[in-house]
Amino acid sequence: MKRSKISELLHSDTLDKTVHIKGWVRTFRSNRFIALNDGSTLHNLQAVVDFENTDTDLLQKINTGASLSITGKLVLSAGKGQRVEIQVETLEVLGESDPDIYPLQPKKHSMEFLREKAHLRTRTTTMSSVMRVRHGLAFAIHEYFNKEGFYYMNTPIITASDAEGAGETFRVTTFDLDNFPKTEDQKPDFQQDFFGKAVNLTVSGQLEAEVGALSMGAVYTFGPTFRAENSNTTRHLAEFWMVEPEVAFADLQEDAQLAEDFLKYIIRYVLEKYPDDLALLENRLLDEEKTKPAKDRNQLALREKLEFIVNTDFEQITYTEAIRILRNSKPHKKKRFKYMVEWGIDLQTEHERYLVEKHFKKPVIIVDYPQDIKAFYMKQNQPDAEGRKTVAAMDILFPAIGEIVGGSQREDNETKLRQRMQEMNIPEEDLWWYLELRKFGTAPHAGFGLGFERIVQFVTGISNIRDVIPFPRTPKNANF
Repeated sequence: MKRSKISELLHSDTLDKTVHIKGWVRTFRSNRFIALNDGSTLHNLQAVVDFENTDTDLLQKINTGASLSITGKLVLSAGKGQRVEIQVETLEVLGESDPDIYPLQPKKHSMEFLREKAHLRTRTTTMSSVMRVRHGLAFAIHEYFNKEGFYYMNTPIITASDAEGAGETFRVTTFDLDNFPKTEDQKPDFQQDFFGKAVNLTVSGQLEAEVGALSMGAVYTFGPTFRAENSNTTRHLAEFWMVEPEVAFADLQEDAQLAEDFLKYIIRYVLEKYPDDLALLENRLLDEEKTKPAKDRNQLALREKLEFIVNTDFEQITYTEAIRILRNSKPHKKKRFKYMVEWGIDLQTEHERYLVEKHFKKPVIIVDYPQDIKAFYMKQNQPDAEGRKTVAAMDILFPAIGEIVGGSQREDNETKLRQRMQEMNIPEEDLWWYLELRKFGTAPHAGFGLGFERIVQFVTGISNIRDVIPFPRTPKNANF
């Protein structure tokens, strides 16, 4: 008999019919009631065993974590807590689980503990909900760009370039690290390595995506990226996923509008498709909020916050206006900001959250940042009235998280791009092909990057980024 998914049976109107299910035991009580879950929904399906006519040895194997195959009749439930249940006719234990050593007993576990059991943690209600929402966001990303006429482009994971110019890359080599060839000045001789040059794991697919945009019009990448940043915060991973669209013939304003529309689309999608998972995550967050001082609690519940984002026009200001607002703010005047506020600084999370949560009370798009704090590839603006140099960059700021999207119009003038690379000591020989794009049919183009785990954090309300990816990679941690 074909297996039915629990998510389908819970909403089925076809009763008194024999069905077949498989899943893992969440609880087994009174030697009779099995709560079974197959991962298709956060809800369990109750299977009722006729224990008086069931082999005792078989009953003893029905423990939390065990996997079962059950055939029985789907009927209306006489008990509370569920609409339907299965009257078990046949039951097979597919995989036993010793209750004395199984780590995930039916009780509340801390997120820190669950990270140590990452191979099992998606069996918990919270983590399985997070992963279903993560899937929903990923699907919505592909759906959105497909509907908008973008082409999905797979950019290299192994690359010779550092798109951000920050130098925080993971080196890739086939050398024997105990005995590798060296040049005359005793440096690694990468000419003898597999690729004949020094290569690393990508920090961004953007530069290669520009190749796609300048030939196919609109492309996007969605893949893993890597940064060897020695940071142990709740917002950083060494391996994370990035969404990076690039659009030909687009300026900064079109880029910002695309990003706003995109964010609203994917959030709206999970609101519509994953209401049960979001309700559970919202209740979890409300319980967490009760332990905080009233002033630190979120004003909106999780789903209210998401609905607000979807239904609100984002505010747009320039970087210069943002600095003026911050300098005139009470936190600045009363010296409550940890970091200074002056033109030319890279805005910190505390500044970004003030603008979003206190001043505008809505998502904010900041444009035209100082040139000196941005990457080499960003379009150079005309100097302002005071002679300050800015670039056509934009960041989108969200409540509780700060920056969630960063983008820009790209510099399409070869001379200006070459000059900026020289100023930032970026070797032209490494990016000769990137410069050549500006030589043959150059055109205005723009794009942005969204850290996928950041948006999963925002939508699920999970505070630590290590809990929204199946197997987090962080400094001194590459388990599983």
